[in-house]
Amino acid sequence: MDPSSKKLTGRLMLAVGGAVLGSLQYGYNTGVINAPQKVIEEFYNETWIHRYGEPISPSTLTTLWSLSVAIFSIGGMLGAFSVGLFVNRFGRRNSMLMVNVLAFVSAVLMGFSKLGKSFEMLILGRFIIGVYSGLTTGFVPMYVGEVSPTALRGALGTLHQLSVVIGILIAQVFGLDSIMGTEDLWPLLLSITFLPAVIQCILLPFCPESPRFLLINRNEENRAKSVLKKLRGTGDVTRDLQEMKEESRQMMREKKVTILELFRSPIYRQPILIAVMLQLSQQLSGINAVFYYSTSIFEKAGVQQPVYATIGAGIVNTAFTVVSLFVVERAGRRTLHLIGLGGMAGCAVLMTIALALLQLCGPYVFVIFTVLLVLFFIFTYFKVPETKGRTFDEIASGFRQGGASQSDKTPEELFHPLGADSQV
Repeated sequence: MDPSSKKLTGRLMLAVGGAVLGSLQYGYNTGVINAPQKVIEEFYNETWIHRYGEPISPSTLTTLWSLSVAIFSIGGMLGAFSVGLFVNRFGRRNSMLMVNVLAFVSAVLMGFSKLGKSFEMLILGRFIIGVYSGLTTGFVPMYVGEVSPTALRGALGTLHQLSVVIGILIAQVFGLDSIMGTEDLWPLLLSITFLPAVIQCILLPFCPESPRFLLINRNEENRAKSVLKKLRGTGDVTRDLQEMKEESRQMMREKKVTILELFRSPIYRQPILIAVMLQLSQQLSGINAVFYYSTSIFEKAGVQQPVYATIGAGIVNTAFTVVSLFVVERAGRRTLHLIGLGGMAGCAVLMTIALALLQLCGPYVFVIFTVLLVLFFIFTYFKVPETKGRTFDEIASGFRQGGASQSDKTPEELFHPLGADSQV
């Protein structure tokens, strides 16, 4: 194996570090709304009294608060659907740079919502930062994967998730009523997202564009070669170029398909099913419910200091993401995902039992998560092949040859055309 394929150069670290600031933003805005719930609800009540001369009804307050939380995800879905419109036209790096406009706009709206006596500004700001987060969760892993050498792609790709959980943890700590989760400072807590946006706007112009985008999308081989030399710290990038050229040739042989054809064609059905199921296994695992409502969950469970329990959960989340950074290339993505699904299923059972001992209705939502996690575990075990150490083209080749549906082959045989004993 080429030693340069495992080399962490300064330019590579700058590129990855500048990109994952967007992931930090996503994590921060996922967790920031949790801790200051009571003071924000009081702001809603005061605003209602100012407008209508009477306190807000409990049902209306619940609706507004639920909308404030959920609209972030609605914006995220819209943003995620728009990723392709940006990256293929403007490039990966430029797209990350451009969408920081959304972060600035949302920071202004949320930061001045109290001054403007407008909960609509806060909700709109949450929607816009949701759009930003949906976009950045597409941009960042794509960019990091394309600038990273194959041998480091798994480890560096983990930095996206690490930045997400660090962002959640920072939001939980800043949300303490002894820091910014106060009646006066909560607007700053929500709007401080402008800081990583400023830093990213400073760093990204010094980061290279994705060499894969330059070669495949723009057909600029000389620029792609120059970028690869800087990223790899070596003058010989022939192997990287050959991998991308082979991928480009394979893409040119593939006909353009519609969304319906993706699901109808046996060639695409398996990879699209795996991609959808893996995303569902994460989103429907119950972790989002925990991080959006962890403070109230711990409070109902009888925890004396629920906010600190929430921070504890964030610390554990961050710690194990760091662990995955070092073991992902050894253990493999599939194995770690199976462990995560199994662990979450067990935790969902324990949470259901624990909550059911203060209250006999409501907590059984985690039974649903438990059933889903078991089903996702079974699907991953039987249908998802390992991708450790494989190039993009080798992965695609595995699916063209039948993918994970060929149960008589090992994951290594499926994902490498030369067999399990071949070396990358």
